[in-house]
Amino acid sequence: MSSVNWELKGCCKQDQKIFLATIGICTVVILALWRTILLTPFKLITVFLHEASHAIACKLTCGHVEGIQVHANEGGVTQTRGGVYWVILPAGYLGSSFWGMVFILASTNLLTARIAAGCLGVALLIVLFVAKNWTLRGLCIGFIIFLAVFWFLQEKTSVRILRYIILFIGVMNSLFSVYDIYDDTISRRVNSSDAEKFAEVCPCPCNGVGWGVIWGLISFMFLCGAVYLGLVILS
Repeated sequence: MSSVNWELKGCCKQDQKIFLATIGICTVVILALWRTILLTPFKLITVFLHEASHAIACKLTCGHVEGIQVHANEGGVTQTRGGVYWVILPAGYLGSSFWGMVFILASTNLLTARIAAGCLGVALLIVLFVAKNWTLRGLCIGFIIFLAVFWFLQEKTSVRILRYIILFIGVMNSLFSVYDIYDDTISRRVNSSDAEKFAEVCPCPCNGVGWGVIWGLISFMFLCGAVYLGLVILS
């Protein structure tokens, strides 16, 4: 068995170059279309994963999820009861960044891309039944159909696009998570943000802006880690 090429010796081979180039193209496209309606569904998927991460943290700490909402203005709410509050609060921002890293890594292989697309579809189907507003219900239905169409194209035609769809979702999720943290906690202080609430319950001497900076750095590290680990996998 060959050892893992952690030092990335011999980088970069064709697959690695394609991986880096695709991430670069996705980043340029996302930034160019940032304020257009074309990216709205993908932004809302990031909000969905943000709220889903709150819900997962709640369930893992023995709490109860009463409902999830995603709004057209790119906001969202997860209603929880019980659980460990200081675990649930940072799970939204950090969770969506983590899922962005997972999707980027999953795109390095067709099998893992299929698994990622399937898991996202199942998650959307589950949330469809606990969604508390029609924006989230429409998002769930729309993206289930979206993933099904590209899965069909992947399996039944010569269009091998599923990996690139998963990569685009991963890059979008990573960039939007970092931007969202900056916008909500650093550039302007939103009193209802997760960081401000976390500062109230955490005994550490750090305000909402401070936690925003920390979470932003962690999210950026997830993105950098995804690129690095992707290159290692493809080596």
